[in-house]
Amino acid sequence: MRILRAAEYRVMPWKNGGGTTTEIAVSPDGAGLDDFDWRVSMARVESGGPFSGFAGVDRTLAVLEGGGVALDIAGRAPTELTGASAPFSFPADVPTQAALIAGPITDLNVMTRRGRMTHKVERLVISTPLDIRTEAATTLVLCVDGTVTAGLAGAARLEPRDTLMIGPDAREMRLEPARTAMLFMISIDRVPAND
Repeated sequence: MRILRAAEYRVMPWKNGGGTTTEIAVSPDGAGLDDFDWRVSMARVESGGPFSGFAGVDRTLAVLEGGGVALDIAGRAPTELTGASAPFSFPADVPTQAALIAGPITDLNVMTRRGRMTHKVERLVISTPLDIRTEAATTLVLCVDGTVTAGLAGAARLEPRDTLMIGPDAREMRLEPARTAMLFMISIDRVPAND
């Protein structure tokens, strides 16, 4: 179990140069934009435009702050995402345009290398203690809003934008909010090798 503090995240330019992203975690450690197995980040989006393309990568997007974004993904009907929308998954290697609905947004972006890794992203709004089971190789709990104590013995306190990273050995964990809190639980697994 490891706490990743918001103040320590790495800020780096987008692949297409159109803005900056705040990298929460990447695997393997220190991997760049072209050689990660998985990557979790947040981005402040100030204007509409094309998404960066990532060959062989699957992406899930969720809106953390702001009025939302309309996505035009090649081959799909346009989709609007807001802070109330479920996380939305799509291939990161098809042409995608974004238009802001009502001003800048901050989004959560989870990417995994197709054929090597898979991921699932869930939004949780909790006001009472919640016991979670982690079965994935890596689980990240991002505290977006509120303060949460995590662990069987209240071991870790997560402030807004802090992330708890849990390995495969920590199977059960209690999340205790100080008041209503919004979290994202990100489960990342390795694709089993073919025998």
